[in-house]
Amino acid sequence: MTVRSTPSTASTPDLSSKDPNWWRQAVIYQVYPRSFADADGDGLGDLRGVTQRLTHLAALGVDALWLSPFYPSELADGGYDVDDYRDVDPRLGTLDDFDALAAEAHRLGLKVIVDLVPNHTSHRHAWFREAQAAGPGSAARDRYVFRAGRGANGELPPTDWQSVFGGSAWQRVPDGQWYLHLFAPQQPDLNWENEQVRADFRTTLKFWCDRGVDGFRVDVAHALVKDLTEPLRDLGAPELSGEAALARFAPGTHPFYDRDDVHEVYRDWRKILDAYTPPRTAVAEAWVPGPRRVLYARPDELGQAFNFEYLQTGWDAAELREVITGSLADARAAGASATWVLSNHDVVRHATRLVLPPDTDTDAWLLSGGHAPAVDPAAGLRRARAATLLMLALPGSAYLYQGEELGLPEVADLPTEVLQDPIWEQTGHVRKGRDGCRVPLPWTTEGPSYGFGAGAAWLPQPPGFAAYAVQAQDGTAGSTLELYRTALRLRRKLLDGESLTWSDDVPAGVLRFDRSDGWRCVTNLSGAVVDLPAGEVLLSSAPLEDGGRLGPDTTVWLGL
Repeated sequence: MTVRSTPSTASTPDLSSKDPNWWRQAVIYQVYPRSFADADGDGLGDLRGVTQRLTHLAALGVDALWLSPFYPSELADGGYDVDDYRDVDPRLGTLDDFDALAAEAHRLGLKVIVDLVPNHTSHRHAWFREAQAAGPGSAARDRYVFRAGRGANGELPPTDWQSVFGGSAWQRVPDGQWYLHLFAPQQPDLNWENEQVRADFRTTLKFWCDRGVDGFRVDVAHALVKDLTEPLRDLGAPELSGEAALARFAPGTHPFYDRDDVHEVYRDWRKILDAYTPPRTAVAEAWVPGPRRVLYARPDELGQAFNFEYLQTGWDAAELREVITGSLADARAAGASATWVLSNHDVVRHATRLVLPPDTDTDAWLLSGGHAPAVDPAAGLRRARAATLLMLALPGSAYLYQGEELGLPEVADLPTEVLQDPIWEQTGHVRKGRDGCRVPLPWTTEGPSYGFGAGAAWLPQPPGFAAYAVQAQDGTAGSTLELYRTALRLRRKLLDGESLTWSDDVPAGVLRFDRSDGWRCVTNLSGAVVDLPAGEVLLSSAPLEDGGRLGPDTTVWLGL
């Protein structure tokens, strides 16, 4: 990995120093750079495009932006196959462009969070090229997980471990050994028992902190440390993945997920992050059950962890209340603040997902082009707006995904010939993948890519995107964009404290809670119109009905 000097802009004022705990109740906006804005007209979003559109984020009212990977990459997995952790992909810009982005963000009062991908590198990374050339038993191969195969001639994978993207998690190289890749074959897993690996990531953390970065989002935070004791253990049920696979093992003992040893890594990182003034923040992507997830969020580790249980909960009042209550309790016990998220670059957008029947197989639905079952866009948007106001009323940090402030739906009918997600090929065309939530944003109502760039975008945008464009919604009363702007402005004034009190005297299908700071949130998830409790209406996700009653799929904020 390349070592570079400290940038000339390292003295950029760090506005988060005004409140070192800004992250506890922040609103963070995820930018997927390749799909945000294209400044050079090549069809691919870039860092200069992000910089040019930062005023949109400032006007929206978010506290920070999180940049998905912008590093040099083959794009075998949308940038999460990293060639060099301390550089910028030439198609997206330069380190000078990054410095300019960070400086402009800080000038506008926005913090900058970057994606860190420590579980694996790209197969084009200098270390992996060296490992392939060095051969079995070399120090270079020890930075990764190479093993001999099973069978008479080593022709079988070392274990039955499966890739998240489908198929075996092992790939054979010409000399006969196999290397581990929990994701795509182009993403070889690093060996975190190797001190060179640990030392190099310490350098990477310092490199970006010195460039003015305020925090990190840690990709696949639960998978770094593996049990590499020989002989490697089979799972016995390789068809299981995620939490289903974890459930077969005592907590902390799965061969490669959520091992207790991984927390040593983050305690080491916290010492580096705390050496800066103010301390840098971090958030873990850890797909593990809640009580295990919050371990990553302890104050001496990363500080926060994404709450995927909330994202995965259906549009059901009882289920949502249970998850919210549990998430707040878990976060409190860990000394962290809760996190809430409805969409990101890996899931079907919530303006579509929330109106799919609960038993929908989303892979099959995507394969149908979004037609089986059909989705009502108006109903989806209404529910998404209600879900957003509910989320923004909760104590803790909210993570928004680019385009949700426009109410963008999932683009389920992308032609198969334009798909970029490796899941499509690696699963033998069984799973269409995640491209439908990564379609570039519409900024204007006209143009070859609706203002995304001067020409066509790298993924085609449907004609209906014109109605969702920033230009179409800016200043338009009742638009989703203006709803987000108003909600975030109010939230900044109202939010104080990290607790809520549930009301039990509510109609079936209704959630109601009071905030300790003197306001109330009511969400109607039922199919009936219900009475509102007393209070001044501050904001509603949809117009009130019948002389001030709350209609279905609507959230209202009330001043007490």
